[in-house]
Amino acid sequence: MLAEFTIIIPIYNEEDNLLRLEKEMNQFLNISIKKTEILLIDDGSKDKSLSLIKDICLRNESFHYISFDKNYGLSAAIKAGFDTVNSKLVGYIDADLQTSPEDFNKLLALSNDYDLVTGVRANRKDSFVKNMSSKIANSIRRSFTNDGMDDTGCPLKVIHIEKAKKIPMFKGLHRFLPAMILLQNGTVKQVAVQHFPRIAGQSKFNLWNRLLGPLMDCFAFVWMKKKYINYNIHEKA
Repeated sequence: MLAEFTIIIPIYNEEDNLLRLEKEMNQFLNISIKKTEILLIDDGSKDKSLSLIKDICLRNESFHYISFDKNYGLSAAIKAGFDTVNSKLVGYIDADLQTSPEDFNKLLALSNDYDLVTGVRANRKDSFVKNMSSKIANSIRRSFTNDGMDDTGCPLKVIHIEKAKKIPMFKGLHRFLPAMILLQNGTVKQVAVQHFPRIAGQSKFNLWNRLLGPLMDCFAFVWMKKKYINYNIHEKA
């Protein structure tokens, strides 16, 4: 049976998290409400991540991987996943497991009614500075996009693949996934999900790329929105 749902997991220098990731994703595969497979995306890691990824894929037939020749960033990894996946639905989660794979079932339960279902991190277990910078960044983004989303930084999403494949590649796209679905006249829904402290590895984000980076990306989004063409194919043979 072909997978109905593929979870893409961008990975950059996460060697200390990968065995735990393998265990938790396998646990989710056993309870997923849809036939699921995993796509690990190595974003040019400089540690032992790629070697561990290859071992994981050899041990588990539902795991696959692609790897970049160098580090391109989170947006590129997500877009590469969208371009590679062929299942009807595609999901996204971070390798640090600050969100739980089991919450994908909450999102999948709504996937027949919405083109994108995204998590909202409840009772966030991050530092005060990280939480406040995220709130400010989300407020800035909403003022530019009017997407109505409270937490686009939450790394737990389910998207219909035909919508995901139409999202153009640009730096910072991971912050604008709901907005890009709305540009396609799609429907979006947010759902509260669990959140946990990071217990291994290091965050790839700092005050600069949580606040000033997103602000610059918002101007790029406004320009792109004016130029965006939303097309529908009428017939084909």
